[in-house]
Amino acid sequence: MYAIIKNAHISFAIISISLFVLRACWSVIESQQLQKPWAKTVPHINDALLLACAIYLMNASHQFPFTNDWLTAKFFALLVYIGMGTIAIKRGKTKGIRLLFSLIAVATFCYIFAVARTHSTLIGL
Repeated sequence: MYAIIKNAHISFAIISISLFVLRACWSVIESQQLQKPWAKTVPHINDALLLACAIYLMNASHQFPFTNDWLTAKFFALLVYIGMGTIAIKRGKTKGIRLLFSLIAVATFCYIFAVARTHSTLIGL
């Protein structure tokens, strides 16, 4: 069961970043596609499933944030990713701000991915 949930978690993460990039592009170009009902709900459903898988994996492996440094790093990076993402898609006042925060959010996602793959917080050092 662990392997199935881990693969689901990875799949939901790939879907999550793909939907984020699409929505961020729409935000930067001020597309009306961003206002479609599916664009407002599907990413949140996917992210809830991603989080549910993460909670299962933490419990099954007995590895938790604030106990394992790499999971603590992922947790705080996730908070940064969410914050940057809200500015990129909703709260950024200009196209330039939305683009900048989109790029920061994607870089943060890449950090989260690298930490998950290596179980190390010192990526690239």
